[in-house]
Amino acid sequence: MQLAQVIGNATATVKHASLAGQKLLIVQPLRADGHSPDGDPLLVVDALGAGPGQRVLVTSDGRTARELLQSDATPVRWTSLGIKD
Repeated sequence: MQLAQVIGNATATVKHASLAGQKLLIVQPLRADGHSPDGDPLLVVDALGAGPGQRVLVTSDGRTARELLQSDATPVRWTSLGIKD
């Protein structure tokens, strides 16, 4: 799990069948201080309704992605787990 800030939405005209109807976010991972960037931005599947400027918890757990998308053959790596208050 990692804290990240939503910096925008992503739109794809062609995507894997497991992503049909899913919202995609671009997030910037943050260091432990909660403010400094930590690496490159990530593409995240969001089922929570997070928006730009919000902080979210993201995970690269494949099992979570497969359960969320109900697909054993999804190419998704990152998904959102929660929105930080």
